[in-house]
Order: sequence, then C-alpha cells, then structure tokens
Amino acid sequence: MVYSDSMSADVQLDDVWVQFGDFVAVRDASLTIEGGEFFSFLGPSGCGKTTLLRAISGFQAPSRGRILIGGRDMAGIGPNQRPTALIFQNLALFPLMRVWENISFALEVKGADKSTRRRKADELLELVALPGQGDKMVHELSGGQKQRVAVARALCAEPEVLLLDEPLSALDLKLRQHMRTELRAIQQRAGITFIYITHDQGEALTMSDRIAVMRQGVVDQIGDGTTVYDHPQTAFVASFVGENNFFAGRVADISDGTAIVETQAGRFCARVSDSAPVESGHEAIVFIRPESIRFAESGSYENNLTAKLTHQEFEGHFWHLVLQTDSGDRVRMSVMNDGSSGIHEVDSRINIGFPAQSAIALARGELAAD
Repeated sequence: MVYSDSMSADVQLDDVWVQFGDFVAVRDASLTIEGGEFFSFLGPSGCGKTTLLRAISGFQAPSRGRILIGGRDMAGIGPNQRPTALIFQNLALFPLMRVWENISFALEVKGADKSTRRRKADELLELVALPGQGDKMVHELSGGQKQRVAVARALCAEPEVLLLDEPLSALDLKLRQHMRTELRAIQQRAGITFIYITHDQGEALTMSDRIAVMRQGVVDQIGDGTTVYDHPQTAFVASFVGENNFFAGRVADISDGTAIVETQAGRFCARVSDSAPVESGHEAIVFIRPESIRFAESGSYENNLTAKLTHQEFEGHFWHLVLQTDSGDRVRMSVMNDGSSGIHEVDSRINIGFPAQSAIALARGELAAD
C-alpha cells in the first residue's frame, strides 16, 4: 500500500507566534514543510517544538500568524477537521481490542463494516512490516511492535500529514535505533508528510529530510542533517547538534574565507560561514568536532596544541580521549578503534592538531546546556 501524491500535503507556517500570558513559547516561526517530506523539529525541552506541533494539529491556536496545510488556512478548523493525525508519546492503544481493531478504529467510528475494516487493517499491517499480527492483543506485542501499530492506526484515517511527538522516547536504546530505520522506511512507503518532534539528535539526523533546530521558541537553523551538523550557523546549533569542542576568543583577521581567532588556548584558524559571517575585532567561538582532531607532530596542521590526557573512554568502535590544555580548556577527541588500546598513559602530554577547514568560527552566542 502506497499513498498517492494527492494524499500528502505541504505545511506552511507564516510568522507563527504562540503566547501564554507574558510567556512567549514560539516566536516568528516561518517555514514550509514540503509534501511527502520527513521533517523534524529538534531542540531541548522547553524550546517550543511540542507547542508548534499542537498548533499544527489544531490543539493550540496561534496567538499570531497563519498555519496552512495543503494551501488551506487552518484558522478556526479544529483537530478533527484537519487532514492530520497525531501520535503521542504514550501511543494510547486500546488494551481490550485486538491489533486489527485498534488499527481500524477510525473506520469503525465512520460506520465501515467488519470485512472492510479488517481488509484495511491487514493492508496497513503489511505497510508497517507486521503481517499476520492482527489477531494479537496489545499486551502480546513488543515495544517496537506497539509503535508500528500506533503508526498504522494513525495512517488508517488517511491523513495528509502525520504528526509524531517524541514517539520513541520510552523505548530502550537498541530498540530506538532500530525504530529509526523502521519509521523512515514506513514514511517512504506511505509517501505522506511526517512532522517529527524530538530532543534526540541521532533520531533527527538519521531519519529526516530536513531539520529545524529550535532554541527558546525560535527556529535557529533549517537544513538537512549534513548541513546542520557540518555547517552550523549559530553557536547554539554547533553546541547542541552532536558533540563539539569550542574555544572562545576574538577575531584577529579574516582572509579568503578563513578567520584567525585569538583564544586563551592559542591562535586558531577556522573557516567562516557565508550565511553566518564573523567580523574582525568581534568575539567569536571556534568549534571543532572530536572526530576531526588528530594526533600530530608540531606544525602538522594549521592548528596545533599540546594537552594533558585526563582520562579515556572505550565505546567499542571509538576511543574517546579527554584532555586539558595548559589554559584549562577541556578537549575531547575521538579515535577509531583499530584493535590497539592503552597506548596513552593518563597524565601524559599529547600533541594534537586539526586543519582549518575542519573547524568553524561563529559569532559568540548562547551555547546549549551540557
């Protein structure tokens, strides 16, 4: 079963604000989610992402601005009349119904006969890779199977947009990772617009066509996963999406797309962003990913420093080394595990470096909380 293009709608947010008294939960949200896109809102708790989802679904009216679905203004249209379906964190499956009855409940409400409901449920079970599971009770399912049944039930209402509010948060790590792949595959088979809310960067990066990173009610950056990860436009995005080392300082010079930044740890060269430029003489932060730092002889890279190894962590495919510079800056580097271990003694001094193109200099701004 695959949805047709006509059953997938775009969603447009036009200067959307949501305010509760004096508190502004969402401000100036303006973006377009394309029909058939897997789009994620990513951000820490309290950033406004769930409030935006509630506004799209109709459970929360915007204080200002417009929400259009398929080109139609949703002002005054309640949740039941919108072409959307919402999957909550707790899934809310009916425990006394069989799986197929859960899935086809929307059709039962509309008065469809049993054979029609069963046929539709079986089609959707195929779509979510659970063929033959229709006669089971909900308590007989695993966590991942319940998740897929919740998706099938939402799709049974034939929405043009499926809204998912952190649906994997209750699952253990391995099952969450498995369900990322499953959800993405279901979305591609169904072909409809998915809008996904999460604070988990791995979920957003793995599944999404595009990601909107939110901070304190504001959309900081929108882009695909590689753009948001490799080309952050703000200090918050750089520090929230993935892991980053950072060195705060002042821009001494800018030339040919490269900034020289004076920091307590030394002078660093880093690329600058065309969309988020820094200015000479202004405060800036140099960000460098742990996987981009290398063991180095003095002068091997544009950026070199010596640091003391404070401890190391083993994570199977990676060794994570935590070092401290003479200026007191903490540096984390990740080294691929090649089978050797224990080659660096704690408290030993290590020369490390990184190329300028692997680092980025951004204007000083709010950093994500640890």
